[in-house]
Amino acid sequence: MSSAAQVKGTILAARLAFIRARGGDALLESVLKRLSLEDQKPLRGMLLVTSSYPLSLNLRLDAAIASELSPSDPDRVFRDMGRASAEVNLSGPQRLFVKMGDPHHLLSFTEAIYGYYYSAGKRTYLKTGPQSAVLTTEGAQDVTPADCLTVSGWYERALELSGAGEVRVEHPVCKARGASRCEYHCSWQ
Repeated sequence: MSSAAQVKGTILAARLAFIRARGGDALLESVLKRLSLEDQKPLRGMLLVTSSYPLSLNLRLDAAIASELSPSDPDRVFRDMGRASAEVNLSGPQRLFVKMGDPHHLLSFTEAIYGYYYSAGKRTYLKTGPQSAVLTTEGAQDVTPADCLTVSGWYERALELSGAGEVRVEHPVCKARGASRCEYHCSWQ
């Protein structure tokens, strides 16, 4: 894992809110106990949403959440975490990105939104039709299938919050599976 890979505290805060919403402090305690004492320390303290934290900490927290909540279907949990993160952030600090009835408005901020979450790489947006787009991530570090599932879930919920129905986010090209980049193909009604 690259020591330079960082995520913003907003991701970690959304994960902790996700856990609390599903089981309160008791579930949070169960998840945190799956982590080392070193990992627990920042998660038990005050997370600053604008500060940066190691991506590796986020990935270990995600794995602990999936192991605790759904060991038989972790993919569903990762997607749900992404959806919950979009809900928290797009109804809070990033609500200006949402324009009801205009999903492309939100997607046009793809590069800026990516910068809120990650310190390395970039994500671009290409409008491919009135109800479709392709998002491409290049230069990302430490890409995992789990992180890609959270991204897919995030964009599913983000598009729904913009008024899109029957949202589909497919991920046919993935750096974690050996490609040079990740692509997210978004479509909606």
